[in-house]
Amino acid sequence: MIDAVGEAQSVLVLGGTSEIALATVRELPPARLRRVVLAARPSAQRDAAVQELSQAGINGVVAADFDATDMARHERVINAIFDAGDIDIALLAFGVLGDQAAAEQDPALAVQIATTNYTGAVSAGLYVAGRMRAQGHGTLVVFSSVAGDRARRSNFIYGSTKAGLDAFAQGLGDALHGTGVQVLVVRPGMVRTRMSAGLPEAPMTTDPEVVAKIVVQAIRKGRHTVYAPGPLRYVMTALKALPRPIFRKVAQQ
Repeated sequence: MIDAVGEAQSVLVLGGTSEIALATVRELPPARLRRVVLAARPSAQRDAAVQELSQAGINGVVAADFDATDMARHERVINAIFDAGDIDIALLAFGVLGDQAAAEQDPALAVQIATTNYTGAVSAGLYVAGRMRAQGHGTLVVFSSVAGDRARRSNFIYGSTKAGLDAFAQGLGDALHGTGVQVLVVRPGMVRTRMSAGLPEAPMTTDPEVVAKIVVQAIRKGRHTVYAPGPLRYVMTALKALPRPIFRKVAQQ
């Protein structure tokens, strides 16, 4: 339950090893947090994340087994987490970039990307939304991407999954209007994480901590959509307005 000064006391991270999501948890006032659940597949990275947050002075950090692609278990896992106590903020932060060239040659790989980034997110997002609606409060933060604003030739498979996720999250937010539950869609540009390691940096590339500050501010203000960094909103508005032949040339640069 949100405390007397309006701060979250419980956080669920679906994709518990996400560097952006973990930075977001760290950006919240640690003294206010009473419970943080890092839901991800068992791994050394997940164990390290639990230890790191605990050492940062955050109370009640625990791990939960969660696999985005194992949708048959989503209801059971999410219900167990909510049955143990209300969740004020849920961060839907899992996803894979994938290998565009390989996925074009092997549609099964493309389906794997779509299953993780979109289908798994729809499943988990709806279960979380249902439990938040039942408790009467909460914020679901969905990490989308500017790649979903207009898919580029170089990563249209990943971009298409983020476009679908973005549309789903916007619609879910409308469906939850008036219930006490809000959905925040976050559209980062390129962020320096494990996912982007080794790739050329795009303009306005930023760090997880910068995105985290934007996310926490947006939660407090009750925003429904935010770009990270903020000026990307104007860049993407301009790119979406470009005629397709021009966009093809610009996107290749």
